[in-house]
Amino acid sequence: MNPLVFQSDFGLEDGAVSAMYGVAYSVDPTIRMFDLTHEIEPYNIWDASYRLIQAVTYWPAGTVFVSVVDPGVGSGRRSIAVLTSQGQIIVTPDNGTLTHIKRMLGIREARSIDESRNRLKGSEESYTFHGRDVYAYTGARLAAGVITFEEVGPLIDPSTVVELATVAPTAQDDFVSGTVDVLDIRFGSLWTNISKALFDRLGIQVGETVEIMIENDTRILYHNLMKFTHSFAEVRVGEPLLYVNSLGCMAVAINQGSFARAYNIGTGNSWRITIRPSRFQL
Repeated sequence: MNPLVFQSDFGLEDGAVSAMYGVAYSVDPTIRMFDLTHEIEPYNIWDASYRLIQAVTYWPAGTVFVSVVDPGVGSGRRSIAVLTSQGQIIVTPDNGTLTHIKRMLGIREARSIDESRNRLKGSEESYTFHGRDVYAYTGARLAAGVITFEEVGPLIDPSTVVELATVAPTAQDDFVSGTVDVLDIRFGSLWTNISKALFDRLGIQVGETVEIMIENDTRILYHNLMKFTHSFAEVRVGEPLLYVNSLGCMAVAINQGSFARAYNIGTGNSWRITIRPSRFQL
């Protein structure tokens, strides 16, 4: 018996999540079920992809994830299950949800879900709740050992798994640049796609001052100095800081405040950040 972890954009205001739990429980009442999150912004496939890479690697091989952020439900998009390079299984629509898993972790094997075998009996006329009828059902059967990964359905080429567009970070002699990929939502910190290894090319040491510029397609939203620190406590309350987040990438925050709210910063490929060494020290 392996853990079964759910993620969705359903929220908890109605019975959708409970219905998925019920399907899984009906497959095997001893399944251990957990939540990654059900608070993904509605239809936001990018955030679903990022939250998966944020959590999947910390679960043991054999763990089954069911991720349902599916604005194309009922369309021709594929329903798939993938085996990661570390042995976790993810059951999800093939709509870009696996972008970060594919690029940062790797997919060992992928299969298209055979709904003639892996679909909740009696749901064949329903086209709008595949999270319950296909993904939760298939995920539960995998976690409970009712089916093997090979019994999910036919093999597909992992290279064909859909990816969302991304912008690669870059480095020059005196700066690095990348995108603001996602927010540390509750605290309003900006998580970038600039790795610590790329940042290290600048030779900046902890405690030194950096120059940060954040812009979108129309204007510069922020251009100022801040310290590069290990943690929030190394600056005063209300002061900004640059730090390394839990995924090993550079992030910007305000100690005990929301950087995103303070400067009206968004996320995605059009939100660019540049980091430079500063000639001045705070």
